[in-house]
Amino acid sequence: MKILERIKVSKYPFLQFAPFLVLYILYVVIKATPESFGDEPRYLSYANHLIQGYYSPSYPYIDLGNGPGYPLILTPLVALNLPVLYAKLFNALFYYLSVVFLYKAALQIVSKRFAFIFSLIWAVYPNTFEQMHRVLPEVFASTLIPPFIFCIIKAFKADNFKKAQIYLISAGVLFGYLVLTKPIFGYVLTLMLIMALILWFTSKKKLNYKKTSIILIISFLATAPYLLYTYNLTGKMFYWSSFGGNNLYWMSTPYQGEYGNYYHFPFASSEDRVAGSEKIIKLHHQKDFDELLKNPEVRKANIINGEIQQDLSNGTVQDDMLKKIAIENIKLHPLKFLQNCFSNAGRMLFNYPASYVLQKPSTLLRLPFNGILLVFVLFSLIPTFINWKNVLYSLRFLLFFAFVYFGGSLLGSAGPRMFTVIVPILLIWIAYIFERTVKINLKFKDF
Repeated sequence: MKILERIKVSKYPFLQFAPFLVLYILYVVIKATPESFGDEPRYLSYANHLIQGYYSPSYPYIDLGNGPGYPLILTPLVALNLPVLYAKLFNALFYYLSVVFLYKAALQIVSKRFAFIFSLIWAVYPNTFEQMHRVLPEVFASTLIPPFIFCIIKAFKADNFKKAQIYLISAGVLFGYLVLTKPIFGYVLTLMLIMALILWFTSKKKLNYKKTSIILIISFLATAPYLLYTYNLTGKMFYWSSFGGNNLYWMSTPYQGEYGNYYHFPFASSEDRVAGSEKIIKLHHQKDFDELLKNPEVRKANIINGEIQQDLSNGTVQDDMLKKIAIENIKLHPLKFLQNCFSNAGRMLFNYPASYVLQKPSTLLRLPFNGILLVFVLFSLIPTFINWKNVLYSLRFLLFFAFVYFGGSLLGSAGPRMFTVIVPILLIWIAYIFERTVKINLKFKDF
């Protein structure tokens, strides 16, 4: 007891935030269900494939909807035939570690008080609790971000390459694994790598751009085996996912009253949708999917034992066909597509608006947290632009990373769990800006 009394918890973040680990474990145990839910079977299926020595079935049943990053984490649990609850408990551990790493990262650029407050906000961020008890990749992806932030700050803070080396490599590997977990980051990586290489060779101040290029090259190399695999499977270069066409198709819907959110095919009624809405969806979209099924390759890939599979979204042929339909919709109705993108931003932040979906009180729970967060983001943009050259390069790197991801996510049907991934970056940026610009006095001053 005397030893424990001498420990200053503030100096030991793993102890400081340990109560949250207990909270997360209890939450998962209470909320988790023994059966799989929603998209969970897909990731468990990928893990089973990896155990059997492959990832996607061969042509024409190609299934590259998601990268292998998260299924790799699940593979040992599936191989040992452990209950799904163990995979969900991993979320509790990963999220606890992400809180600790966000605190350690924030300590590099802000005071202990600010580091603690903003890490605490991440520790209780409500969007994560919606997914923590589920076997989905977004919680894991969002927990990769804080150690990535830590490595980025340390890498650019180091005054020579020898000190920065371990952090450059670690940041590159983490970014690469993030790409394998969430394929959209593959496009973020590609754009950032092209820009970094151009700036490295054209800018007079080369050190930061050189470090940036090294991180991104390592990230690309980390994803290279998967890209070679998808190339051998599909014959397509830089093929990250076969979900792109499906998501873009729903975002391109030209019909009034539809806001770009995703629906499963074949269309069926659902408890959370307005009664009879499946008839409207069929009226608008059945012809497109019937056209897809006229293609013998698509039909063969999606009809097994005489039945259409639940989700017509896998496979490269139908992915290409859906992209063509979507691009045609965008050309014919560009303003409607922009409206859908704006609606998509609302869904990422507040899960609103959604087509034909009944209103839920849970939407109100998102307003305080994400509403305040959005106001803080908009405020922080002003001093960031005014003082751009004086903002830490590591933060500029992270902001570009976050906003490219957010902008790319607007183009495909998305939801709150996609936004959650970049919240740690926004929090550490807001902490940095607020500590330098905002002074609050709760007591009245005499006039």
